[in-house]
Amino acid sequence: MVFENKMIMNGEPDDEEEETPAEEEGEEEEEEEDMVDPLETIRAKCEASEHCTHTRERLEACTARVGSRSHTEEECTEELFDFLHARDHCVAHKLFHNVK
Repeated sequence: MVFENKMIMNGEPDDEEEETPAEEEGEEEEEEEDMVDPLETIRAKCEASEHCTHTRERLEACTARVGSRSHTEEECTEELFDFLHARDHCVAHKLFHNVK
């Protein structure tokens, strides 16, 4: 593994090699903090829509019902899929208007 590192660094000045990654990492971190994923923003807006609120309430009711029982075979898979489908359907119509 040491041999590979030497091969990558071969032909480059050592002083510039050591300073550049640290500077680039600092710049990249600053840029990443400023960037907001439009998908997350649109998902939050869609979850607040009427249809998604209805399916989320059904999911939460099922989760509470299953959580209150100690022994049950019931799962909330159908409710979860319904909620995710409704949210993703809403997101699909809005997301690609923001993509450049």
